[in-house]
Amino acid sequence: MSRAPREVQRPPWQREIVLGLALFGVYIFVDALGGPDRLVTAKAHAADLLALERSLHLDVELAANHWLAPHDVLRILANYEYAFSYLISAFALILWVYWRRPWHWRIVRDSFAALNLVSMLCFVVYPVAPPRFLADSGFIDTVQTGHTLGSWGWALTDQANQLAAMPSLHVGWALWVSVMLGVVVAPRWIQLVSAVHVAVTVAVIVSTANHFVLDAVGGFVVVWVAVLLARGGARFVDSRRTVVPSADAFFWHLNTPQAPQIVAGLAYFEPTTPSLGKGPAPDLDDVRRAVALHLARLPRFRQHLAVGSRWRRLRWVDAEEVDLSWHVVEHDLRGPDGRAAPHDVVQDYVNAMTTTPLPDDRPLWRLIVVRGVAPGQSALLVMAHHTFSDGLGVIENIRQLLTPPPGPPPVAPDAPGPWRRAAATAYGLAQLATDGRATVTLSDPAASARRFAGAPIDLSLLRDAARRQGCRITDVVLAATAEALATTHPELAQRARSRLRVAVPMMLRAPGSTDEGNVTAAVMIDLPLEPMAPSRRVALIRERTARLRTPTRALGSRFVMSRVLGVLPEPAVAWFARTVYGRRFFQAIVSNVPGPVDRVALAGSAVTGVLPVLPLAPGAPLTVGTLGWTGVVGVGMVGDPEVIDVDQLVKSFVQAVESLRDEPGQESWGAPQTTARNSRGRSVGSSSAAPKDSRSWPRR
Repeated sequence: MSRAPREVQRPPWQREIVLGLALFGVYIFVDALGGPDRLVTAKAHAADLLALERSLHLDVELAANHWLAPHDVLRILANYEYAFSYLISAFALILWVYWRRPWHWRIVRDSFAALNLVSMLCFVVYPVAPPRFLADSGFIDTVQTGHTLGSWGWALTDQANQLAAMPSLHVGWALWVSVMLGVVVAPRWIQLVSAVHVAVTVAVIVSTANHFVLDAVGGFVVVWVAVLLARGGARFVDSRRTVVPSADAFFWHLNTPQAPQIVAGLAYFEPTTPSLGKGPAPDLDDVRRAVALHLARLPRFRQHLAVGSRWRRLRWVDAEEVDLSWHVVEHDLRGPDGRAAPHDVVQDYVNAMTTTPLPDDRPLWRLIVVRGVAPGQSALLVMAHHTFSDGLGVIENIRQLLTPPPGPPPVAPDAPGPWRRAAATAYGLAQLATDGRATVTLSDPAASARRFAGAPIDLSLLRDAARRQGCRITDVVLAATAEALATTHPELAQRARSRLRVAVPMMLRAPGSTDEGNVTAAVMIDLPLEPMAPSRRVALIRERTARLRTPTRALGSRFVMSRVLGVLPEPAVAWFARTVYGRRFFQAIVSNVPGPVDRVALAGSAVTGVLPVLPLAPGAPLTVGTLGWTGVVGVGMVGDPEVIDVDQLVKSFVQAVESLRDEPGQESWGAPQTTARNSRGRSVGSSSAAPKDSRSWPRR
């Protein structure tokens, strides 16, 4: 028997009832068409059908009708069967599928609607009277003469369209029930009963003088057409749903062989220390089994891109097979003597892998178990193309592979009403239009060289710095980035005219959401690079990040990415992406991504922290990513080595955070909006537990 996918939900019953009433309204409208000449036309068409049947030797209606009329019991049973059985069977199926088989509801509902709409079109174009209207032909109206409940002349049936014999909806509904029972894989005995019901209905409509044999044939034809239309509509809807949304296609158009837009993370496993009872890193086969176990609920892990002509929309296509022997592999960095690789060798390997394009004929992700990242320690390099999802989406999808699995997403607050949202979006668009551009290009957009560097930092250090300065953790990250650049790269600060414009991605997805795609919006912040006290720098940044706490710019940016680009042709989307993303509007990316607050494991091995690896934008020489993970924050930087020394920058970043923690804040530069403990920035791996796991990270 068929089983329901867990994610399939019943549609709102109120909406389905409204659709049903609308369908009934169309029937009433059709019945009102035609005027007084319609009866004459319908009788003429009935006479033509009867003449055609006689020429084909199918005119069995009169003989069947005269045989039934004198058999009182059979006549009464036939009358009741004609009046009620097709209604009962159809609505019983509809209710049963809605309640017990909701994953089949769309094909059932759509085929039923198509069946009736096609039939109504026939009623308008070619009205046909039933045989009982042809009095001169000798037919006996067994329903009318029997005066059974539901017969003609009864209050409800008087409203029925009696000039709608072709096609027979009695046969059409009964046959539709039988076909749908096969589609939903109903028990065999029910399907058999339904087949008998179809045969009985055909006999009844003919013998009661309500339909010709050709009307029954017409019922078979419209059911066939209705099912074809419903299936074609389902395929069309599904194909539309597999079109890559414009916000995701945006990042595909930025992709080049020299600079692939790959979002990655290097997840460190707990070191092997048998004396403390800590087990080894997971075996490759264990990781593959963990991935295979969860593939069913990770759609993008099973799909690849269909890239056609430049005018054709990108589409997600289900892969025939997900080759885990390619997607989940391992690499050993240990030397011949078995010693772990130096930290810079690990960084070089990560850099090499994240700058190698992912083929579009496979799902756009890879997992690599990297051995020897530190003595007794392994890591998992997770890579996914930016078209796959934004950084938070990639993390949440990967968390599906971990144990314990993430809990349900928290209940989102009530969204603003449509008018407030529209007003906020319009205001945000005006803000974006007046934000201006970056002052100068700092990097060659065609440059392909990349360098990655990363280091862990205790979350408690960031929190203490935020409390000390009266700001949020995001403000500390931005201020530490500016302080590190001003200290280590004074020539860059001079070129940038002491102002670095950074794009700060704002995650608009609900916490814990695993929705596919990019649900982000970028807000621009100017970082001061001139020499000044660290506390003064963070105070200035705190004032400027107020725009991060108001949703208008984010709503405006999201509207452009998801709505405006969605109606533009694909070449226009590509042009827009290459025009606005990078050097013309910003010079760096700084992202602060939340992670899990509880200990999690993959294939039995604890994951103690993750270094994020974000791609560079064209002409922007730096990306900074921070990712909280059970009390530790991973800091990952990618830079153009011709412009920025990220190894030096990472060290200076940590020192800048320590300075902000130790130096008193300058309250005169603006009152704090909130404390770090109550800020949204606390979601970045925040935890009340001490960051004991940070000791299992390899230190620089």
